[in-house]
Amino acid sequence: MHTAIIVEDMIDALTLLKRDIETQHPDIEIIATAQSVVEAAKVLRKNQPDILFLDIMLGDGTGFDILEIFPDLKSKIIFVTASDEFAIRAFKFAAIDYVLKPYSNDHLSLAIARAKEQLQPNKERLQILKETIEAPEKKPNKISLHTLDQIIIVSLDDIIRCESDSNNTIFHLQDKRKIFVTKTLKYFADLLSSHDFVRVHQSHLVNLQCISAYIKTDGGYLMLKNGENVPVSVRKKTEIIEILDKMHR
Repeated sequence: MHTAIIVEDMIDALTLLKRDIETQHPDIEIIATAQSVVEAAKVLRKNQPDILFLDIMLGDGTGFDILEIFPDLKSKIIFVTASDEFAIRAFKFAAIDYVLKPYSNDHLSLAIARAKEQLQPNKERLQILKETIEAPEKKPNKISLHTLDQIIIVSLDDIIRCESDSNNTIFHLQDKRKIFVTKTLKYFADLLSSHDFVRVHQSHLVNLQCISAYIKTDGGYLMLKNGENVPVSVRKKTEIIEILDKMHR
């Protein structure tokens, strides 16, 4: 048996989640629930569960306030969040799993399975999540990259370009490292499009700050500051020229 505590400020959502866990996951015993930061703190001081279902936005604060009260919390955390595009983007930047309300039983089961298997997100990844949720209009400084065997945190400024490799992506960094990530280039193109990264080709996503020049000959390509050249697709040429013109005005 695994023990669990649910922290959720909406009583209907709390009741539904509690019922679904009890019905679908009989190996999990819910030992307590809480609807606020204060209530959660009282409950967690008495007993730390194997799994903590933690809503991000609570009436008297956030789930991060609870994590700051218990910096050495050993529970595996399953974050629960409403359908908010900024919150979803924040979880993707931090490479932290979450359950999206309203959730399906399949998503809940997957989150529980991952929580049982995975290590707790480290403080730096939690900090990325917190900062990106609290200031959605601000460009994040860092991103967590999920490789086959680890999660690597890198600065966005250190990323020169991303290259497609089938359904995976290779990150090329300023220090010449290459990081192989098991997600598609489209995933990162969507995530980074509002943060000075542009998809210039079906296989290439480039940091605008790393572009040295656009060369019109040989079909059109970008010369990067590190000396590399990246092709620009025919349908992207006009867009790239307009972007670079705006940058140098």
